[in-house]
Amino acid sequence: MFTGIVEETGTVVETTTHDDGRRLTIESSFGTELSEGQSVAVNGVCLTVEQYDDSTFAVFLAAETIDRTYLGAVTSGDAVNLERAMATNDRFDGHIVQGHVDGTATITAIESVGEDWTFEFAIPDSLAKYVVEKGSIALDGISLTVASHSFGTDERPRLTVAIIPVTYEATTLGEKSVGDAVHVEVDVLAKYTERLLAANEPNKTAPAPFSQ
Repeated sequence: MFTGIVEETGTVVETTTHDDGRRLTIESSFGTELSEGQSVAVNGVCLTVEQYDDSTFAVFLAAETIDRTYLGAVTSGDAVNLERAMATNDRFDGHIVQGHVDGTATITAIESVGEDWTFEFAIPDSLAKYVVEKGSIALDGISLTVASHSFGTDERPRLTVAIIPVTYEATTLGEKSVGDAVHVEVDVLAKYTERLLAANEPNKTAPAPFSQ
């Protein structure tokens, strides 16, 4: 389990394609602290460390991961957000993040507001019902709070988040542009609640998008 508090940004230094997937080698400052089989969230995607040395570690992308994420398109030189799995004695500074990506969103607007930034994202219709104002969401593995939500002129659901300077500078958001994709993981508590309610009330109508 993760919390969405990015430890650092690493750099993809090598990619290799195989018949059954793709392998990424990532430069990181915590290479010496890793172990084989350890989980690391890479742009919010939970991956398993296969190999490591003092400055890099390698992870493998299975076909399912490539289908659900954009990691199949990253190349050498790309920056990625990194977070190791939470230790039991750590502070819980973000929210529950599994590293199981639900889909991808597209940045539709970036606005500088004083020292902060506002990012707007178009998200998949299927995920809109899990988005609530002031609720938690993970975007590229970053624990963020939904500032507002709406529908765009194209009728696609939108959400906005406010980004403070430390988040802008310590994550890949500072390098993102309008049109770029990000991974989305909605609050798992919302998904479990929906499942339990559906099991108890099989004829209950699904909640409307953006309901609070």
